[in-house]
Amino acid sequence: MGEASASGAVSASAPALRRAIVDPDAIAANVARVGSLVAPAAVMAVVKADGYGHGAVPVARAALEGGATWLGVADVSEGLALRAAGIRAPVLAWLHGHDPSFGAAVEHDVAVGISTRLQLQRAVDAGTVDAPVRVHLKVDTGLGRNGIERAEWEPVFQAARDAVGNRRIRVEGLFSHLSNASDDDDLQQLDAFDEATAMARSFGLDPGVRHLASTAGALRLPATRLDLVRLGIGLYGLSPFEGVDSATLGLRPAMRVESRLIAVKRVPAGTGVSYGYTYRPDAETWLGLVPLGYADGIPRHVSNRGSVWVGGSTHPIVGRVAMDQFVVDLGEHAARVGDRVVLFGDPAEGFPSADSWAEAAGTINYEVVTRLGARVKREFSPLADQTEGVTA
Repeated sequence: MGEASASGAVSASAPALRRAIVDPDAIAANVARVGSLVAPAAVMAVVKADGYGHGAVPVARAALEGGATWLGVADVSEGLALRAAGIRAPVLAWLHGHDPSFGAAVEHDVAVGISTRLQLQRAVDAGTVDAPVRVHLKVDTGLGRNGIERAEWEPVFQAARDAVGNRRIRVEGLFSHLSNASDDDDLQQLDAFDEATAMARSFGLDPGVRHLASTAGALRLPATRLDLVRLGIGLYGLSPFEGVDSATLGLRPAMRVESRLIAVKRVPAGTGVSYGYTYRPDAETWLGLVPLGYADGIPRHVSNRGSVWVGGSTHPIVGRVAMDQFVVDLGEHAARVGDRVVLFGDPAEGFPSADSWAEAAGTINYEVVTRLGARVKREFSPLADQTEGVTA
């Protein structure tokens, strides 16, 4: 690559300094992979939180191409954004405010998850004979978050039956969420869900599409697949299991986060690096500066723990991660300003993984990808076509 240099400039046509390249082909392949494992259950692609940081609209389109038949979001507003982009596939939103209004959901054909009597009443208020609200009743089977409490199952099911009779709502589904604490815990939740299903039917309700499992349950416990599985982290090619990587599950990470070195300097042994001088090299070395920091979602906890790829090998992040930048100890690697840096991507290509970053930060891969900030430009292209600089 030539002599290490502290001079030089990136041309105006160079890629953005902060970029997350998302591969729609990987998204589609992950849906197809999980779909083949869980069939005949259908797949809902969960694209909440801007598609786990990957970009909700492009991810939704790729997931539908891969065979997903439903899309899942947290808020109705996220569902409306999909509709505004021209996506017409069934959408379910399940997290609402303290006193929700579902008029926009009715207008734009977004189904809503119902977790309380008040939410059911607001659905009835919004529905009409000509435009009933599409609802999925959510029961709490043991996770302790949102969902109709067991003591409320009977009155809510009765009220739902009456609303269906008045043609104010249409019950399309019954669902819950597993804790993923253990197989035994999840199977107990499945038993509770079966009880809820039987009770709903006893009130004359058709439970419609039953769904309980997200990626973890769908892959680990076939009995929890029911009619539909909600594919979340697996959609993005990441593993929900500790100690089990994506490749073992047949999944491909869909995101690669990269940048460029914006400064390279030779420093003597003992030089303090970044705030607090938490790192001092033992020998003379090259340091590289990367223009991402905790304002971009880079966990401060990777300070002196994480690593990045530069020029064909990994190098440690040293010193404290700052708001806009962090430092890499390049050792004797010959690097120049403008050289490509990969923070994480597909380990099959030699890059650090989101899992390794999660381990360094003491968190989970979900957080690593979803916390990326607005300054990180999302680009959508097959990663196989984004090979510039890989072997440099």
